[in-house]
Amino acid sequence: MLGQCVVRAGPNAGGPGGQNRNKVATHVQITHTPTGISAQAGEWRTQSENKAAAFSRLRIALAVQHRGDAPAAAKPKLAAKTFEAFLEQLDASIGVPGAPAVGCSALWTARLKSSRGAKQGRLAVNPEHRDYAALLAEALDMIASFDWQPRPAAERLGVTMSQLVKLVRDCPEAMLMWNRARAKRGQHGMK
Repeated sequence: MLGQCVVRAGPNAGGPGGQNRNKVATHVQITHTPTGISAQAGEWRTQSENKAAAFSRLRIALAVQHRGDAPAAAKPKLAAKTFEAFLEQLDASIGVPGAPAVGCSALWTARLKSSRGAKQGRLAVNPEHRDYAALLAEALDMIASFDWQPRPAAERLGVTMSQLVKLVRDCPEAMLMWNRARAKRGQHGMK
């Protein structure tokens, strides 16, 4: 899985950042070869910082752009488990600390907070958190399996429709993709 990615480093295209940034090849582009999906970063001064940023962007890009076979409503977690395992390997390759690999359904359940005053069944995840891409992928797969309708997908995931929409809305590319899919089916756009 990580072996399916090609990492290229090269010179920056210019811009602010000082002499070191402009003289050293710190720009990083990562391509997932089976899908052709890529991400890049070049705004940081070091190659390691740009590599971490590019991996983070690749996680989101894969979650948004790679649907694969939408899971059947009876088996909603299969594609997400594979995606979560892939993301765990990406994290391990750049030294992101984390728990042992878990299936996305367990990850989703763990994210439904019931402590610290949060209502039970409330999804709490920051778009900057390492779990966000996996949760977004599972949410989009579930939404796709229900013909891009948020209500049955939210019910299946155990969250409210507004929480599901907010999760997707936190990633503008995901929201745009969702609305395009709905427009193709003659459905109104989500806000």
